[in-house]
Formats: sequence, structure tokens, C-alpha cells
Amino acid sequence: MDRLPLPLEGITVVAVEQAVAAPFATRQLADLGARVIKVERVDGGDFARGYDTAARGLASHFVWCNRGKESVALDLKDPRGLDVVRRLVADADVFVQNLAQGAAARLGLDAATLCAAHPRLIAVDISGYGASGPYADKRAYDMLVQCEAGLVSVTGTPEQPVKAGIPAADIAAAMYAFSGVLAALVRRGATGLGGPVEVSMLEALAEWMGHPLHHVMHDGTPPARTGLAHAVIAPYDAYATADGGRVLLSVQNDREWRRLAEQVIRRPELGTDPAFATNAARVANRERTDAEVARALRALTADEAQARLEGAGIACARLRDVGEVAEHPQLAARERWREVGSPVGPLRALLPPITWPGGEPARSGDVPALGQHTEALLHAVGMTDGEIAALRRDGVTA
Repeated sequence: MDRLPLPLEGITVVAVEQAVAAPFATRQLADLGARVIKVERVDGGDFARGYDTAARGLASHFVWCNRGKESVALDLKDPRGLDVVRRLVADADVFVQNLAQGAAARLGLDAATLCAAHPRLIAVDISGYGASGPYADKRAYDMLVQCEAGLVSVTGTPEQPVKAGIPAADIAAAMYAFSGVLAALVRRGATGLGGPVEVSMLEALAEWMGHPLHHVMHDGTPPARTGLAHAVIAPYDAYATADGGRVLLSVQNDREWRRLAEQVIRRPELGTDPAFATNAARVANRERTDAEVARALRALTADEAQARLEGAGIACARLRDVGEVAEHPQLAARERWREVGSPVGPLRALLPPITWPGGEPARSGDVPALGQHTEALLHAVGMTDGEIAALRRDGVTA
């Protein structure tokens, strides 16, 4: 039986994008089979190309968010460069942009303008705070939005709030843009019409704040910052082991606590001791609870601790650093790693997490050099060699 094609085969996406939010959204589309044409500045391209040089000279953010795309370098301040984008959009299914607030509208590349001209087009505007309201024109970077959305207030220790170690606001906006495009494609299949899609980083991350947000709105008190512990469950934390590792465990109910006491701590009497027998009691006596668990685990290696916990049916995990994740045995066993091409040669990359059993595997395309596909794309929109040479001479393209 022939494999099913990737679900977005035949879909063309044009993106005027930078940094993380829009590029990560369009990378998801590319992974699922869409052709993604990335429009970059002539003078350096997407500024994420310059964030670092960790990926063998390329920026780690750029490698992560931009595989599988075609890069065209254009000066959109020149009418000829803007005309190229309009020609590309005329044949596209999806347009995505995350320029500074108001910049796309000044160029005529905002979703409302484009969808009015192309009724089947799905056009996505990604912004920090949305197109209206008092924050519409504020600069919005990931850490700032993490603060505005309250994520920083619930992350960290009792003494110190901290931002998330990944760009959570960017990723949240990217994933809602991605799912918004998929939903709009389904609607277009039924109605023949595309339409605008708007996603803001603040609103995306505020949605992800669901549990603490509802806790405050309905109870009136913010959840405490507890580091790796849980504010209302005990034991739920990371504990040191004899070999310098740390193992995190979570006891979800009193039956699990009794098994932990008997099979891991090996003090079965703690299972029915009133000071520990219920979750409420364990939270009230958190220091004593944690001390009992810590005493048992620090006598074991991390492997021994994990084996004993799993034998007792207790949810547990290793506290791994990023390097250990790159060698994670589960990712290796499921063959989740691939090599992708790039201007500096093959680079290791994860397959996307959506798997299609019985279908074509998700696409892991190359990371493009700045303007790598410019000439081919200019020819594709009908330009002659002479016209292309003139654009290069005048710095409109690269």
C-alpha cells in the first residue's frame, strides 16, 4: 500500500518573518509538507541569524526555526522588492508576518489588506499584544511578555522569580498561529474562503497560564513559587542520589504514598501515620515528608532510585541537563534524530513531534543560506535575467 502524502503537500506559504514566533510557526508547516518561502532583509536577513554561532557557526535559534524553507532576500522599502512579495503572495495559500506593529500595514502586507485582494488566502498577523488596545504599539520580546503574562511570577523559588529557560511566549504564539492556519485551511476546504488570522504573544501565553490564573481569579490567592516542588502536592520534588544525580518523583494520592513508604522509604508505618497519611497532612508537614524521602534516595544511585520507584509504581523522572536530553535513550530508541543540510554541512535535528503512522515521515529540510533561493524565485514570478541583474545591482535583492 502506498504511503499517504504529508497533509500539507501542495500548500505554499510566504512568510515575512523574523526572530522566533513566526519562523517557528512556519517551520511546523514546512515539516508537514508545505512549501515555505521565507522573505528576509538584504542586509543580514532575519536578525535571528546573528543571535549566536553555536551551531557550527550558525545561530542555534535560526537552525531550530528555519529548516525546510526557501530564502529570498529583498529590500521591501524599494517598490520593486515589494512587488516581488506581492507576486509571490498572489500564488500562495498562506501568508505569515510578525513585523513590528504597523509595519506590515504600511507595506500593504497586513492580513486584512491581503485577504481583501485574495479571498482564498489565509493571512496571519502575529504581534506582541494585538492590533488594538493600549499595548498595541509596545515593543514585545519574549522575556517582556513572560513578565506581562505572569509566567515569571509563578516560576522560580519563593525568594526569586525567574523567566522560563525557553522562549515560552514566542512558542505559544507560534503554536496558535500554526493551529490557526490548519483550522483556516479546513474552513477554506468547506467554504472556498481564506481570511485573516490574528495571534498575540500575550494572549497566547495568558491562555497557557490557565491553572494559576484560575486559581487567583476564583480563590483570590496566587500559587506559591516552589522551585521544583508542587505548591499543593507532597512529596513532589527532586531529590539527590548517592552518585550526584537527582530524581524527581510525584505522589498523586494516598495509596501511592503507602506504596512509597513501604517499598521505597522502607518505613511502612509512615503510610498510616497521621502526620503523613493524607496529602493535606504531607503538605502541612512538607519538611518532614521531604526529609524522609531524601534520606531514602540519597542512599541509592540514580539508576537504583529510579528502578525502586518504578517498581513501586511511583511516577518519577531523571533531572537531566540539556546535553543528556540530546542523548536521551527514549529519543534514540524511537529514532527521532535526523541530519539536515545547512550552509555549514549536516546538522543534527529532532523530527517534529507529530508522527503519521502509515504516511510519509515528516519533512526535515535544509537550513537555507540567506538568499539561497532568490534567483530561482525571481524567475518563478516571471522576471528576466536582465531584471534580476538590475535588482542585484541596485541592492534590492541579494
